[in-house]
Amino acid sequence: MSATSFFRRPAEFEILPLTSEDCASASTLHEMGFKRPWSDGEIQALVSQETVFGFVARRTNKGTQSLPGGFVLARLAANEAEILTITVRPKYRQSGIGWRLMGAVLRHLRAEGAQTLFLEVDEGNEAAVALYQKLGFVQVGEREAYYKQDGGARTAALVLRLDLE
Repeated sequence: MSATSFFRRPAEFEILPLTSEDCASASTLHEMGFKRPWSDGEIQALVSQETVFGFVARRTNKGTQSLPGGFVLARLAANEAEILTITVRPKYRQSGIGWRLMGAVLRHLRAEGAQTLFLEVDEGNEAAVALYQKLGFVQVGEREAYYKQDGGARTAALVLRLDLE
C-alpha cells in the first residue's frame, strides 16, 4: 500500500431527495452514462411532475458544489412505479451507490403502497443487470434493437419487474 492510498479516505455519500437544484448536475451525470443524455430542462420537467421523485448521492465532505456520485428518477402512478433513469458517476461505479439509490426508491415506494416497480435496462449493461437481479427483479419482456451502440449496432432493452408486496 502506498502512502497516498493509506491516507486517502474513500468518498462517503448520503442519499438525499433530488430537488430542482440538482437538475444541472443530474444532467451532467446523465451525459456520462447514456448515449442520448437528458438536458437539465428535461430533468427539470420530470422533477416538477407530482408523480415523479428521485434521489441523489451527495458526497458528505464536499457540500452541494461538487458533482454527485449518482442519481435516480422514478415515477409512481396508482400502485405501479417505474425507474425513469439511474446513473452513477463512472469513478464511483461498483461502490454501492446504485444499490443505495435503488434502496431509497424501494423504501419510498413501499411507504407509498406501490405494488410493482418496472424498469428497462440495456441487455449489455452487465453491472446494472446484476444489480437488478440481486434486488429481485425478473425479466417480463424485451424490446429488440432498442438501444443504439457505438458503431451503429443495436441492443435489446430488457423489461424487468419487481413485486413490492
